[in-house]
Amino acid sequence: MTFDAYERIKATRAGRILTLTLTGTNPVNAVDARMHHELGRVFLDAQDDADSDLIILTGAGRAFCAGGDAAWFQAQIDHPETFRAIAPEAKRIITSMLDLEKPIVCRLNGAAAGLGATLALLCDVVVASEKAVIGDPHVKVGLVAGDGGAVIWPQLIGFARAKELLMTGEMLTAQAALDLGLVNHVAAPDALDDKVQEIAAKILANPRWAVRWTKTIANIPLRALAAQINDAAMGYETLSNMTRDRREAVAAFLEKRAPNLTGE
Repeated sequence: MTFDAYERIKATRAGRILTLTLTGTNPVNAVDARMHHELGRVFLDAQDDADSDLIILTGAGRAFCAGGDAAWFQAQIDHPETFRAIAPEAKRIITSMLDLEKPIVCRLNGAAAGLGATLALLCDVVVASEKAVIGDPHVKVGLVAGDGGAVIWPQLIGFARAKELLMTGEMLTAQAALDLGLVNHVAAPDALDDKVQEIAAKILANPRWAVRWTKTIANIPLRALAAQINDAAMGYETLSNMTRDRREAVAAFLEKRAPNLTGE
């Protein structure tokens, strides 16, 4: 399997490990239309890749993935039909990660926000840098947390804590995320790669099909939950993209000012 056609995701190999690195056109790897499209396909291709048994997902530079690109947000507000059109793609990102039999280890090298947080948390093991932060601030930009946040956060930390964090949009330090059970390990930045490789080596030391099918059965409840939630989540998120407060929240973000929210 070749990944040469991807523009926002770089694929590299080391033995049976396939590393997928998010490489946005901005310093924080924010998601634009091209990256969103590629995220909807890359885990399907990873499943079909005969040369790998484990996936490492990470981000280039100082961030993992800081959510949606602001310019893309504005384009979706100006042309709501483009937001509606990506709903199948958004669902496929979630389902393809949960369907992927191979274990996914997240190398959380920096900030993960919104969809970036969902990508990290849908991985099977999350190893975070001490400098990483994670959260789902969809509400802060006027959106419903519809692209996976409502699926995975409550399963990891319970409904009370998850709803608070999803409704406030608060970002957590790596240590706070570890204390809550959102991530598996926290490492110093210069020890992050060693810790990721340690976990990968432990997994790869076991028989391939035992590992793959253990993940498969463990994900059965998550796959069922995603099937129950995804359509409503995408529908509500699409509706929220057309509100006045959504337009104002994005304008305020771009203009670096406090939003003047009206409740509409």
